[in-house]
Amino acid sequence: MSGHESSYTPTNAFTKWLDSRLPLVRFAQDTAINFPTPKNLNYWYTFGGILAVCLVIQIVTGVILAMHYEASVDGAFASVERIMRDVPFGWLLRYIHANGASMFFLAVYIHMFRGLYYGSYKAPREILWILGCVIYLLMMGTAFLGYMLPWGQMSYHGSNVITGLFGAIPLVGESIQTWLMGGPSIGNQTLQRFFALHYLLPFMIAGAVVLHVWALHVPGNNNPTGVEVQDVKKDTVPFHPYYTVKDAFAIVIFLIMFAVFVFYAPNVLGHADNYVEANPLVTPSHIVPEWYLLPFYAILRAITFDLGPIPAKLLGVIFMFAAIAVLFILPWLDTSKVKSMRYRPVAKQFFFGFVAVCLLLGWCGAANPDDAVIPALQGEAKLVVSYNDGNGGEATSEYKGGSEAYVDARRFMEGLPEDANASISAVPAPTFAFRHLSLILTFCYFGFFVLLFFLGLTEKPKELPESIHKSVLKRHKDADAAATPAE
Repeated sequence: MSGHESSYTPTNAFTKWLDSRLPLVRFAQDTAINFPTPKNLNYWYTFGGILAVCLVIQIVTGVILAMHYEASVDGAFASVERIMRDVPFGWLLRYIHANGASMFFLAVYIHMFRGLYYGSYKAPREILWILGCVIYLLMMGTAFLGYMLPWGQMSYHGSNVITGLFGAIPLVGESIQTWLMGGPSIGNQTLQRFFALHYLLPFMIAGAVVLHVWALHVPGNNNPTGVEVQDVKKDTVPFHPYYTVKDAFAIVIFLIMFAVFVFYAPNVLGHADNYVEANPLVTPSHIVPEWYLLPFYAILRAITFDLGPIPAKLLGVIFMFAAIAVLFILPWLDTSKVKSMRYRPVAKQFFFGFVAVCLLLGWCGAANPDDAVIPALQGEAKLVVSYNDGNGGEATSEYKGGSEAYVDARRFMEGLPEDANASISAVPAPTFAFRHLSLILTFCYFGFFVLLFFLGLTEKPKELPESIHKSVLKRHKDADAAATPAE
């Protein structure tokens, strides 16, 4: 919290000398030990520490894996197999790194949804939120680059799709695409630069995390009530030992879940096609990214129509990037003076709807866009015979029922006079496909942010607690009253 007094006192000659020249111990003491933290933080606030652990795990395992990886189209796939089979504990390092990416994104999504629910993006924490979005963007870039490195079928063809998106940008798109690939197509040069960038970006993420923590310590933590600290002594407790213990417990539980995936289901979050070496001549039937990018992939595929001079492909790219860009301006879109959605009943309902929309977009992204959402409710295909009715008009006759329908339609056509000019055509079954659902959900996604703007102007919030410590006392009193049986 900005302006809180330092409680660090050097205890010997060395620490006094160090403190007067480079106050590292004082900085650590003031920011990680004695930092005043609101009393009422719940377990949703432990995901910041969990994310720090995930980042360290990814960097350490990534550096070791890079020592054994060969960034060439001829040796990449074989080097990954060698890591799995010949390098001591290479299988463990790779599974930790691969599943660690999924755990990292799982934690960051929970962290972001928590910030959204409790209004942690509002003043005075706008820069904190924006830096978090920058970290999220860097994570997405790092994950995309890393997805290509195993040089499997999904790696190659997925990278082809993603780099192709930049080619849709007018004027400069083809140049950007060529620069990304290092040539006219994905090859050795692409793999080498993707490997170099995948190695670099995690250290950029670490730097952004330092800025993120710095930005956090200026205004201090938000809390579930959204009420700012008024009395440091009454409203806060030192970060250590109260929250270090709480964070440590949450980290242990998270690591247990992480270990379950690593040791019992290491490939469940991946794609089987990535265990087949990349072949430019054979395209998988369904190209999908990793699960944590599926909502944005669904938004990209949902746009199948042109909008004036903007072609569908470019429009899909615009919507996909807009879905991320809108997060950066969220602090100014939400006009409510109340931070926490605990006290905004209408916004709270829409928030849970927004979470459901994001999950459904992920489901749509994993499915074939032309498949029926509910096959049991899909209509029935039919054959239509068109012919002249003899009076100058056109008439039709419809037939359903598979092969029998075709036999009946042909028999009907043979019974018509020659001047009827009969023709037969197949009409596919009317289908509510995942593509259509994705489009509806895309508009719901952006509609949530529009609703936040108007709800901030019109919604009547509940009464806020006077202070953090009074809200804590009231919660304990309510719990005691509920536990005490009525006389």
